[in-house]
Amino acid sequence: MKLFYSPGACSLSPHIVLHELGLPHDVVKVDLKTKQTSDGRDFRTINPKGYVPTLQLDDGTILTEGPAIVQYLADRKPEMHLAPANGTLARYQLQEWLNFISTELHKQFSPLFNPASSADLIAAQKAKLAERFALIAQTLEQHDYLLPSGFSVADAYLYTILTWAGFVGVDLSPWPALVRYKARMEARPGVAATLAAEREAKKG
Repeated sequence: MKLFYSPGACSLSPHIVLHELGLPHDVVKVDLKTKQTSDGRDFRTINPKGYVPTLQLDDGTILTEGPAIVQYLADRKPEMHLAPANGTLARYQLQEWLNFISTELHKQFSPLFNPASSADLIAAQKAKLAERFALIAQTLEQHDYLLPSGFSVADAYLYTILTWAGFVGVDLSPWPALVRYKARMEARPGVAATLAAEREAKKG
């Protein structure tokens, strides 16, 4: 498998999952501004959407969209329990979290990264995020990860979003459960290995 990614972007989520599962994979860095890959290709010929993550399977098949990719990866090694079995209520609860993170967190950050956003828009987005963070903190006050069963691919996605907070002036300290969760995630060997790899990639 080959993961097309950009260090620090939402592709961090499947990158973490690959390390957590110990699945053999290659990575190809993508410049999201020029749409060029580190091996000299036009990324849009691989993924016409033009954004990461993108997973290329060994037979050449392309899979896009982070929530789909992380579930595909988890299902490659079901014995690792990073996603509940298909057809179970727990699997739908995982998908519930993935959808919530994608629509209610991930997309709420987009205006905060846009230098053209007005002060009023930024304030409104931060207020929305505060409401969402408060909801998530309630869950994380009850158990260590989003699902009662433990670490899952939804946690890789949530952690990825939380890493953006400091870059856009969102303070997580009002939600101690989120601060503890972020530290707990960074103590996981798979997460630490991924962060180290992406830090090294940024130097190149």
